[in-house]
Amino acid sequence: MSNSPMIQLTDVKKGFPPKQILNGVDLSVEKGQSLVIIGGSGSGKSVTLKCVLGLMQPDSGSIRVNGKETTNQSGRGRKKMLRSFGMLFQGGALFDSIPVWENVAFGLIHGNGHNKSDAKEIAIEKLRRVGLSPDVASLSPSELSGGMQKRVGLARAIAAEPEIIFFDEPTTGLDPIMADVINDLIVECVQDLGATTLTITHDMASARKIADHIAMLYEGKIIWHGPKGDIDQSGNAYVEQFINGSAEGPIEMALFKP
Repeated sequence: MSNSPMIQLTDVKKGFPPKQILNGVDLSVEKGQSLVIIGGSGSGKSVTLKCVLGLMQPDSGSIRVNGKETTNQSGRGRKKMLRSFGMLFQGGALFDSIPVWENVAFGLIHGNGHNKSDAKEIAIEKLRRVGLSPDVASLSPSELSGGMQKRVGLARAIAAEPEIIFFDEPTTGLDPIMADVINDLIVECVQDLGATTLTITHDMASARKIADHIAMLYEGKIIWHGPKGDIDQSGNAYVEQFINGSAEGPIEMALFKP
C-alpha cells in the first residue's frame, strides 16, 4: 500500500442523461505531489473532484485513496477518510453566522472533537500562517475582502494538517496580484505539511505556480498528463489552444448554441 498513489482514478465514468460528463477518467497523484487538472467550463473538472470527495457516486470505475477503494465505502469509512482531507472551496464557503476563528476551526470542533479553546488557538496560528493577524479572528467573514476570505478558507483547509488538500478554482474572483499571493501561500503551506494536493482550475498562471504535474481534461477524458515544465512542448493541439487562450483550434466552443 505504501507504494500506491495517494489518489488513483481508473476508468471513472459519470453521466447525467443524456449527457456523459466523465467518459473513462484515468488519473493518479503520488504522495506529496501537487496535481492540477485544467480544462474549460463543462469539461468535467468539478464532477471529477466531487467524485473523489464522495459528494457524487461515479456510474462505474475505481477511485482509490491511499490504496483503499472509496466507491463502496460505508458511512463510517467515508467519515474517517474525510477527516484526512482539507478543502479550499471556490467561493470561500465561509459561514457568516460565526466568527472567522470558528470558521477556521469548524472541522477541528465538529469533525475531530477538539474543545473550543484549543481549536481557537490552532485557528489563530493558522491565520498567522496565511498572513492574517489575530484580531481578524473575531471578525465576521462579511467584514473581510475577497482576498482575506480566500486566506481564511486556506487557513481552514490546513487547520487539521490533512494528508490531502483539494483546491477548487483557488484564485477565482481575485485580481492578478492577490491571486499570485494566494498561489504563493498555497505552495508554502502545502510544502510545510508535505500534503498531497489535487487542484482544478482554468487559470494557467495558478496552474504553473502550484503544480508539480498538470493534467488536461477534455470531453470527459484526460488528454494530456505530465510535469508542468513539459506543457509548453506537449505536442497536443488541444492543450496548446487552451494554455494560449486561443479562440481558434480544435476545441469546439459552443458559445452561441441555443
